Parts: sequence; C-alpha cells; structure tokens
Amino acid sequence: MATVKLATLVIRTLAKPISAQIKNQAKQHETFRSICISLAQRMHVGEIKLRTNILGEPARQHVKPLSDTRAIENGANALAEGFLFSVAALLIIGETWRSSRSQSKQRGDVNERIEELSANVASLTERLERIQESLGDVESERARNNELARIVERVVEIGLRGGWAEFEDTPLKIPRVELAPTTSRVLP
Repeated sequence: MATVKLATLVIRTLAKPISAQIKNQAKQHETFRSICISLAQRMHVGEIKLRTNILGEPARQHVKPLSDTRAIENGANALAEGFLFSVAALLIIGETWRSSRSQSKQRGDVNERIEELSANVASLTERLERIQESLGDVESERARNNELARIVERVVEIGLRGGWAEFEDTPLKIPRVELAPTTSRVLP
C-alpha cells in the first residue's frame, strides 16, 4: 500500500517537468506549434459561442482569431494541463482497480471461510443427530434393563417365598435383596 502511494507521488512529481517540456516543445517545433495553434483557436471559438449562449451576450458573426503567440501559449498550456489531467486520471483509475481487486480477493477469502464453516456446521449437525439416536437407543436399553431387573427381582422374591432355597435338607433363610431400587409403599 505504501509502495503504491509512493509510486503515485513519484509519477505526479515527474509529470510536472514533462508538462513543462511539452510547453517548450510546442514553442520550438513547427508541427507541434501548428497543433497548438489549431487547438487554441478551436478552444477560443468554443469559448466565445458558449459565452454567447449562456451569458446572453450579443451574437458575433465573425470571431476574431487569437494571435499566433497567444494561440501557441494557450495551446501549449492546454496540452500540458491535459497531460497532467490524464496522468492524474490514470493514477486514480489504477488505484481504484487495485482497490477493487483487493476487495474481491477479500470477498473470495470470506466466502471460502463461510463455505468451510457451513461444512463444519453440517458435519456437527450430523454428528449430533447420530449421538441423539444413540442416546435414544441407550434410553430404550436402560428402560428394558430396568424392566428385566424388576422381573428378575420379582421372580426371585416369589421363589424365595415358595421355598426354593434349601441347603442339604435344611431350610435356609435368605434375607430379601433388592437388585434395583423400588419405591416403597406406605400402607395407611
């Protein structure tokens, strides 16, 4: 970023002497001089017509042309200013293009990250659903085990009351053992 701004400053600084050189060349070379004269004369005629139409000055049938020295000076100034303007415009367009390219790259990075996060969310959602399914299986298994424990306890209790427990022809008294916690009932 700093390099680009420094390069812009260097280009603007170099453009001013080039502009001055354009002015000097316009005064010295015949072809360049004729270009400056025709440019300045057209600008002068356009300015007079604009002034007539906008400001309401009286219309002139014939516009007096500028002198050659004044036309060369005005044309050279117009060319130099046009050069400076075009350099500035190119620098602005270049900076805008570079900035938009940087922003599109950032948008691309953000979009990539969003897609990555979306994939992670989908993966985690899938894992959560599997865990919930397995928890449902565990809960049904636990309920089934509780029911089986209750049945086994009831069978053992009934068997102990019925005299199943004997040891070498001697009745053995076995205390009641609870395999699963049950709720105690209080009789009124």
